[in-house]
Amino acid sequence: MFEFMNVTKALADENRVRILLALNGRKELCVCQLIDMLELAPSTVSKHLTILRQARLILSRKDGRWIYYRLNTENAFDLVSGALDWVTKSIQDDPRIAADTSRLDAILSQSSESMCSQ
Repeated sequence: MFEFMNVTKALADENRVRILLALNGRKELCVCQLIDMLELAPSTVSKHLTILRQARLILSRKDGRWIYYRLNTENAFDLVSGALDWVTKSIQDDPRIAADTSRLDAILSQSSESMCSQ
């Protein structure tokens, strides 16, 4: 029950869903890339990432000064994958998601090292 509550809490915020959708289908993203895409303060993004990590929806790894995040494909990934599919279908016409995708494509055209050192 505790895991279920953590997952539903994590999915109950628009910005956390935006993070999951950004990570979906990608190997990993640097925290700097997520901050730039979301256009939120680093501390706010960090809080959202902590909640997603506590719910075991994402995993992180540190490489020097940078932290990279990816979807957790272990544990209850089938449940998470199903939830992401449902969310994606539910909000596929949302202009904010389209803007996130465009912004993330532009961000990914830069190297994470050059972006994060700015």
